[in-house]
Amino acid sequence: MTVLLPPSETKRAGGAGRPLDLGALALAASLHEPRERVVDALVALSADENEAARVLKLSVRQRGDIADNARLRGAATMPAIDRYTGVLYDALDAATLPAPARAWLARHVLIHSAPFGPVGALDGIPSYRLAAGTSLPGLPPLRRVWAPAVTSALREAAPTFVLDLRSEAYAALGPVPDGMRGAYVRVVSEGPDGATRALNHFNKRAKGELVRALALTRPRATTLPGLCAWAAANGWTMRGGSPGEVELVV
Repeated sequence: MTVLLPPSETKRAGGAGRPLDLGALALAASLHEPRERVVDALVALSADENEAARVLKLSVRQRGDIADNARLRGAATMPAIDRYTGVLYDALDAATLPAPARAWLARHVLIHSAPFGPVGALDGIPSYRLAAGTSLPGLPPLRRVWAPAVTSALREAAPTFVLDLRSEAYAALGPVPDGMRGAYVRVVSEGPDGATRALNHFNKRAKGELVRALALTRPRATTLPGLCAWAAANGWTMRGGSPGEVELVV
């Protein structure tokens, strides 16, 4: 099983890892070229602070993020799963997981970043500022840069099952190939009358808690029924939704 996670706008600063090595990231053979293009464009944009602030839609308080982008190739790194903060990653709390659970994350989790595409949970990345909907000067919209390459990379990786926890914006940057076994997760709540409604804040928290549970139990589910059976045995409610989707009921 491969779990696809979205990134987070908020990130931890610093790091103790070696500078970014695009060739060492997950799916390197398929994604090296678009990674080089996006990183180069983001670094070049950072040479003009005012233009960078405009393109990235940064407030005065956020302008320090431009310096992070300028240092992308030379800054210290940390594992992607530890770099991101926010509701999902706070709920996952990867730093407190035991070594076997972190090893499971390394084997099974990809985090879909805007500048690097999907990276492994323990791949070293620097701090940066770039959102899925940004159009960088000199490049097509990120969806056109990433989508064909990421879909092809997933096809070549051929995971047995894909659990897609990304937001719709990041799922658009790399659609799961047609015919690949998997499901897109919708987090819902169920009212007393049985009606369901989608969640926002609790959507992210539930996804983080779900991935933590997966890492701790390390299931071998390779089908949607198998995943739903694991969920039922571990205190979760997962059920089939619309075609290609699964509902996580919280």
